[in-house]
Amino acid sequence: MGTQKTPLEIIDLGRMPYDEAFNLQKEMVQHKIAGQTMDRLLFVEHPPVISIGRSGNSNDLRLSEALLAKRGISVFQSDRGGKATFHEPGQLVAYPIITLKRKDLKWYVGAMLDILISILECYGLTPRLKQGNPGIWIEDRKIASIGIAVKEWVSMHGIALNINNDLTGFDCIIPCGNPKQIMTSMQKELHYTINTAEVKALFASHFKKKFDFQEAVEKPKPEWLTVSSRQSRPARGVKSVVDELNLNTVCSSAHCPNLSECFNRGTATFMILGERCTRNCRFCAVKKGSPLEPDLREPENVAKAVKKLGLTYSVITSVTRDDLHDGGAEQFAETIRQIRRLCKDTRVEVLVSDLSGSLTAINTVCRAKPDMFNHNMETVRRLYPEVRSQADYERSLYVLQSAAAWGLSVKSGLMLGLGELNHEIIETLKDLRKAGCTYLTLGQYLSPSKNHYPVARYLHPDEFAALKDIAFSMGFVDVASGPLVRSSYRAEQFFRTINETKSEQRLAILLDG
Repeated sequence: MGTQKTPLEIIDLGRMPYDEAFNLQKEMVQHKIAGQTMDRLLFVEHPPVISIGRSGNSNDLRLSEALLAKRGISVFQSDRGGKATFHEPGQLVAYPIITLKRKDLKWYVGAMLDILISILECYGLTPRLKQGNPGIWIEDRKIASIGIAVKEWVSMHGIALNINNDLTGFDCIIPCGNPKQIMTSMQKELHYTINTAEVKALFASHFKKKFDFQEAVEKPKPEWLTVSSRQSRPARGVKSVVDELNLNTVCSSAHCPNLSECFNRGTATFMILGERCTRNCRFCAVKKGSPLEPDLREPENVAKAVKKLGLTYSVITSVTRDDLHDGGAEQFAETIRQIRRLCKDTRVEVLVSDLSGSLTAINTVCRAKPDMFNHNMETVRRLYPEVRSQADYERSLYVLQSAAAWGLSVKSGLMLGLGELNHEIIETLKDLRKAGCTYLTLGQYLSPSKNHYPVARYLHPDEFAALKDIAFSMGFVDVASGPLVRSSYRAEQFFRTINETKSEQRLAILLDG
């Protein structure tokens, strides 16, 4: 019986600036050293950039950095091995973030070069090595470069294989320190455009075989994400009322990990405007498709449920309804009014979609004066196209800014563990504060199924605690930050903070007077 293979997570980053990929690698290496993540293989294509390794310097440039900048080429001093090389779209860059079981750098470099040779041979090419010159050549033409770094036997940086790139950028450097070095690509050698996805699949296959990996199917959840699914009598009571009035809860529809806890406390987040969303965000478990017409009885039925459950704080959210002229804004406003009519002492929080960025729709909701206006940013700017392609980062900030202009308490939330970098989280928090957001939730992203966006990593509770401190230092009034925190998790506690803050402000005014 053979030994069990180590799982490998393969992440395709698409096109990413060199410095962002560099920071991402450093962060992943630290997590790997700390034992927080599994081994990873990153694929990426960089916008035009020259990276200079430890043995290189500015003498490897044929043009000044000022002239390079005019051509749209940046220069980055890297901590990898080697001299200068050039990266551009059409070139495949592979960065392994793995623990080297065999603590032999020479063997590791040779293994990476063997993988490249095997791939090129699959295309009928005859690659070769040059003594004392790391990389791969076709006759005297260089087709691939290698430059690695290792910290505590965890690797970073890797290889660059020229596939379909036009190669003219290499004229700006002295490749390998050899002014006469000719560069080539697979396309140039084979005289046809190469399928990059096919090359990635080949690289992954050879990499797994060479280093005895198996591709990770699902990450094991850490112990701090274990939750009880046991439902008590109050939980069954909530479900009974919801079913009786033909209502939906986001708790059930979105597979919330806190469903049992919240239901057991007699609370729920009502999801209006049906159960089908017109968008297809890759992180969300809510049903997709063509929704039904809004139920005109729904606002009153939500109010009845709030009254039957004796809620002092209610949260109302919805699916996204791009098919409606107002995005469902009037249904939100009417639900607020009906709750106020039947339950005068109940506070109302709304968690709205971006309402397609319509100021008229935003004002319709704000005019009904919810006690808390919530709209989730969900993730950082860079990941929007991949994670929620039908949304827009700036549009979401606009929604929050517009609500803040009404003087409402404004709240937003982020899911973490999608592949964002720490500095990107900080930038998003700064953007939220500029937009007037003063209440914040930070929670761990949990993929609803293998068909949804994968979890990049699980953040330790200490990381959530550190982010909470940072958010408070930025001026957020209250922050819920933890692995199991969700946008409406214990929302009533935020409202108590609002009252405490207002009391402190009134006291300060009296003292100043």
